[in-house]
Amino acid sequence: MTAQIFAFCNQKGGVGKSTTAFQLARVAVLAGRRVLAVDIDPQGNLTSNATAEPVDRDQAGLADALSSRAPETIRDVIVSGVWPGLDVVPTSGITLGAVRDELTIAGAGREVRLREALAAVADDYDLILIDCAPSLDQLTINALTAAQGVVIVSHSKKWSLDGLSQLLDTIDSVRSYYNPALRVAGIIVNQHEERTVGGQQWLDELQAAAEGRGLSLLTPPIPKRVVISDATEASRGLDEWGSAEATALGALYANHLASIEGEPS
Repeated sequence: MTAQIFAFCNQKGGVGKSTTAFQLARVAVLAGRRVLAVDIDPQGNLTSNATAEPVDRDQAGLADALSSRAPETIRDVIVSGVWPGLDVVPTSGITLGAVRDELTIAGAGREVRLREALAAVADDYDLILIDCAPSLDQLTINALTAAQGVVIVSHSKKWSLDGLSQLLDTIDSVRSYYNPALRVAGIIVNQHEERTVGGQQWLDELQAAAEGRGLSLLTPPIPKRVVISDATEASRGLDEWGSAEATALGALYANHLASIEGEPS
């Protein structure tokens, strides 16, 4: 069976896309899935957390698999992840940024390079998770063109709500021109401050905006908890952290993964 492919997107930085992709990869491998994590963010945060061994700056990675000037394929650059069942397509150094610039001036077919690259390995996995950069550039367009579903990771804050419309317009454009089957698999509200008036207000606003576009806001939101960032920075799943709070949060990620993989609402 060919893998389901999901892109984790938001043009706003700091919303926790990499953390969300990392912890969802953990619950997937716990369920026996074969998972490939693709780091298409030049910052390389997912690479630094999810790979079993450090990735050298001059090591071949996603940039090589996407560039017309390099011979490597996706299969050539895959490395082992921190858990059995997880592989990673890494990024490192500044090379992915250079490929982004290459794609900007490339001609026909630039939007489908990642889709074509992943097609060669899609049958090897059950789930492919693409961690996007905080931008709506050609790298993100490639991720959206390759994916079957988009997971929007957001905050319950005004700026996140302001950017949602722009992101949805980009998704609509990709659906129109490159990927008609693309769907929004869900909106995950991350780092939610449930005890603040503002947090609840903007969560309600996000819920209304999602309903207005026929989208699913996954509930409950992921609360703002230090244990999540601590576990992720230590390259550990929440179930490995050893506290009741972490275990409960891991179960929340598992519920969200089940919702993302389900039929669209």
